[in-house]
Amino acid sequence: MIWIRNAHVIDPFDKTEKNVDLCLADGKIVAMEEHLEFNVSKEDVVIDASGYVVAPGLIDVHVHFRDPGFTYKEDIQTGARSAAKGGFTTVVCMANTKPAVDNEETLEYVIREGKKTGIHVLSTAAVSKGLQGRELTDMEGLKAHGAAGFTDDGIPLLDVNIVKEAMERAAKLDLPLSFHEEDPAFIVNNGINRGTVSEQLGLYGSPAVAEDSLVARDLMIALHTKATIDIQHISSAASVKMVKFAKELGVDVYAEVTPHHFSLTEEALLKHGTLAKMNPPLRTEQDRQAILEGLKDGSIDIIATDHAPHSAEEKAKDLTKAPSGIIGLETALALGVTNLVREGHLSMMELMEKMSLNPAKLYRLPFHGIQPEGAADLVIFDPEEEWTVGEYVSKSSNSPFTGEQLYGKVKYTICNGTIVYQDEKD
Repeated sequence: MIWIRNAHVIDPFDKTEKNVDLCLADGKIVAMEEHLEFNVSKEDVVIDASGYVVAPGLIDVHVHFRDPGFTYKEDIQTGARSAAKGGFTTVVCMANTKPAVDNEETLEYVIREGKKTGIHVLSTAAVSKGLQGRELTDMEGLKAHGAAGFTDDGIPLLDVNIVKEAMERAAKLDLPLSFHEEDPAFIVNNGINRGTVSEQLGLYGSPAVAEDSLVARDLMIALHTKATIDIQHISSAASVKMVKFAKELGVDVYAEVTPHHFSLTEEALLKHGTLAKMNPPLRTEQDRQAILEGLKDGSIDIIATDHAPHSAEEKAKDLTKAPSGIIGLETALALGVTNLVREGHLSMMELMEKMSLNPAKLYRLPFHGIQPEGAADLVIFDPEEEWTVGEYVSKSSNSPFTGEQLYGKVKYTICNGTIVYQDEKD
């Protein structure tokens, strides 16, 4: 058993905050009372959570564990350890591996390896065969073998007929479709915003219209197909406004934003170089402010990391040749606490909604918060502890936040009633 004393529970499921004691056993919360009688045996673990927040385990709907095919960057085991350190008990892997998750064998491999990790590792399947955007996968068969949803993330779907048919089939299957919205027709040198910084660097870059044009298209197709869609890693002010409008029209749309897009702007490229290169790119302060407003008003439902590991050698290449993306699992919660909660943009409850409740809704996951007989998937963190980013457990360290001072330190991550991460100080 695990006994948790003096827990300040923040539960987005029923929007309650309460001070209670908890007892966990057999993967469940077996007792929760204001003053619980502790009957502790020698084998039991007792956690004093005084001063800490206890919340449902975080859920990340957008991670790249690079397995199979690119395991020198990350693998399912190391990715899961990185997630646990960040407070995540559930992650959803993207399908752009090698081979892609466009077939039952590869899907079953990811799910099988995920079960060895100690956290819940789910996998999407590809929308199109080989991520080529020309022919749909066997979506029905992939759902039957455990696909949590469908995405060609990393590559935009350009054929409108493929998009429409995929939405129609996904709607029948009651699974979400997640879209990477960047039209390459508008882009030269991806990963860098088209603007003042790209001009300083003598590059063209990726203008916001590349994102906005596909977001507008897919929102309207979703309106008519009744599909559930997720606009991934939203980055532009216009796209945020379009999502808000689409919700008013009745579109079943979720929008996700990364911590780097609500924390940084294109100026970070001048300081961090390739460590600030990602798709879609960091944009302007005006875009960042629109993202913050979208988080506040509910246009943006989800905070997701787009955890994208790359080797140091890859990121050391020239800005135009280095791959896009950064790791994010170990810093996401702290960036939310530091740049959203402490800055007054969101309450801690609202942050937890966007990092657990809403992600669960998108992927139709059972979620009942912190309740008696509920799942013992918890994160325990100190919202006031300041710490220096570094010493990653991920295989990769490609992050512009290395060396930054952030607030919000994960102390324990508990999944299925088992401690899968413990801060060495505790």
